Amino acid sequence: MVARSVITVRQERLGKELRKLRERAGLGLREAARATGINEGKLSNVEAGRVGVSAERVRFLATHYGAGDTPLVDALEVMATERVRGWWEEHRGLVPRGFVDLAELEHHSTHLRSFEIVHIPGLLQIEEHVRALYSEPSWGMAEEQREARTRFRLRRQEVLGRDDLPCEVVIHEAALRIRRADRGVARRQLLHILEQSERPHVTVRVVPFDRDGFTFNSAVLILGGPVPQLDTVLVDTPHGGNCLDAEAQLERYRRAFVQVQKSALGVVESKDFLHQLAQHV
Repeated sequence: MVARSVITVRQERLGKELRKLRERAGLGLREAARATGINEGKLSNVEAGRVGVSAERVRFLATHYGAGDTPLVDALEVMATERVRGWWEEHRGLVPRGFVDLAELEHHSTHLRSFEIVHIPGLLQIEEHVRALYSEPSWGMAEEQREARTRFRLRRQEVLGRDDLPCEVVIHEAALRIRRADRGVARRQLLHILEQSERPHVTVRVVPFDRDGFTFNSAVLILGGPVPQLDTVLVDTPHGGNCLDAEAQLERYRRAFVQVQKSALGVVESKDFLHQLAQHV
């Protein structure tokens, strides 16, 4: 089988999950190859996402590895049969790979949980805000690059049109007060967040400055999978987003998000806060 020239984030994740099943079974790559009759090199390529794997082969491997988690194996079979070329693929090579990966993950998510400290969540940014962000001189981007990234971010926001995608957003007051452009843009941005919060599947809450003992300092996005083991956590770092999927990491950030929610105002209080801020910006 010919190796893929481009490996998507979902293909990579499928291979990684098959490797986890093998390792939980206590099998090395060579042992697994002998036990399953699959060439060791091919098995390695499957686990790296470099070549495809059928749903039948996924079930075959899971059986040999003694994987008893039926919902997880079923979900992996679905991932193996995906043949959808999403809209984001049209932008591959035009925007950073991390952007493309994020759009793909959002498209397949069952829920989104986001916490932002100094930025408005990308899915809630108005066009003027996005353009102001990418116009900062420190980016050093040509006009064509800025336009490509702006169009991509705005296209990502279409995912909020999915009524079956619960989206929980927690925003620190700092992100709401930082002006990326002028006062008019800041006000329109706040009103847009309020408007989006009226969607029945979108929840927006605010962490005000006066919360005591608030020490969480990372922007986090939790993207829900079809089963909890297939969740993904995206953590902002100074060098870009970092995708995490180890079970311990997933659990750590789920607990962290619960703590962030406890520090936030209630839904109604948050809407009042946003309304007041918009009036006095």
